[in-house]
Amino acid sequence: MDIPVTTPDNGHNVEQVLYAKRQKIYPREVHGLFAYLRTAGVIVLLGLFYGVAWLQWDGRQAVLWDLPARKFYVWGLIFWPQDFIYLALLLIMAGLSLFFFTTLAGRLWCGYACPQTVWTETFLWIERMVEGNRPQQMKLDREPWSTRKLRIKGTKHFLWIAFALWTGFTFVGYFTPIRELATLLPHFSAGPWATFWVFFYAFATYGNAGWMREQVCLYMCPYARFQSAMFDKDTLVVSYDQGRGEPRGSRKRSIDHHAAGLGDCIDCGFCVQVCPTGIDIRKGLQYECISCSACIDACDSVMDTMGYEHGLIRYTTQQALEGKPTRILRPRVFIYASLLLALGGGLTWSILARVPLALDAIRDRNQLYRETDAGKIENVYALKVMNMDTTAHEYMLSARGIEDLELKLEQDAIAVAPGEIHNVVARLEAEVDDLEARSTPVFFTLTAIGYETLTVTEEARFLGPKP
Repeated sequence: MDIPVTTPDNGHNVEQVLYAKRQKIYPREVHGLFAYLRTAGVIVLLGLFYGVAWLQWDGRQAVLWDLPARKFYVWGLIFWPQDFIYLALLLIMAGLSLFFFTTLAGRLWCGYACPQTVWTETFLWIERMVEGNRPQQMKLDREPWSTRKLRIKGTKHFLWIAFALWTGFTFVGYFTPIRELATLLPHFSAGPWATFWVFFYAFATYGNAGWMREQVCLYMCPYARFQSAMFDKDTLVVSYDQGRGEPRGSRKRSIDHHAAGLGDCIDCGFCVQVCPTGIDIRKGLQYECISCSACIDACDSVMDTMGYEHGLIRYTTQQALEGKPTRILRPRVFIYASLLLALGGGLTWSILARVPLALDAIRDRNQLYRETDAGKIENVYALKVMNMDTTAHEYMLSARGIEDLELKLEQDAIAVAPGEIHNVVARLEAEVDDLEARSTPVFFTLTAIGYETLTVTEEARFLGPKP
């Protein structure tokens, strides 16, 4: 949207525009190695997103973030809020991965794996299927409104909205069991929050991928602004070889363009037409470039037509363009790789060695302690036994820390279903003479019957009279 501002200039009013009006971009379809890689990435990522939600594991959804129950199912594992450290490590690794790959080869994430890129590519494919190629789309938009134009535009937006709704439904299906959600939504009985998020995420997908497209990358994404902090002269980026391409100009294929004083660039403009953000890569590296490499495929196809060598636009480094040696493996790359390996190894070991059992011991705060009829000191504890395994278990509870400490439970064995929390009231009794301080540490040990390695110990405090 244009915002005019009137300023005085020698007695005259001068109108300045602070924001340039958006010019719709019609990316030209391109074929080539990088286009195939990008298509493969879209298919794999969308396949995972839409497919994993339907997979089952031991009679339940394989991947489910059950927020009301505070349980997070990931294949054969059950995570709890106490396992937040794993999510924190994953986020740290994601940030380091972004630094690592950006340092190596620029904005690979943006060009091949970013959700904005993936869904925009899908919406562009639908648009081409309905409206035709780039010239046909431009011609259709210039035409006055008619029954034909309304039918074509209506069909495109119907398919966009249907795909966006399916996306919103799948997204919510990772938080509400998707098979249950599929039976509830048609009857409008899914609940207000589930329904709201389905439509909200569908609206976001439809707006971002269908309407805003490159505007998200140019103005909303912060990565475009701080990527320069991760680049250096040895980073592989999509670049135009000015030394080889200039001076540019059209020519016949049969002429000797070098003898005519021309470079390899024929100034066809294909590299601009295929760019999803509408930039001209021949002007140098720009923050709008998302490294999708469409311009490389377009330029290589033109080079084939002219009989020239590939690589006028290619992945290269600033050092190489200046005729200097390039160092791909450099200190910062080794630092990022080492940190990623260390964190990844630590996270893997921690999950594999993780005991799927937790015990919380909270001492009854209604009274410090109680003296029994036998003259012993008694403390009462509320225990929470969390079975984080995928199978049911029976557990035996023991206590230590004070000589001749006696544990009293309502039942000998504690049975807990998989992924459930069981509350237990435990009473500890000790002789007054065995207490050496007013507060003594005691330890509860919980062990699964038949699974001796499945054990956990929790510390608590035993209070008594002052010795």
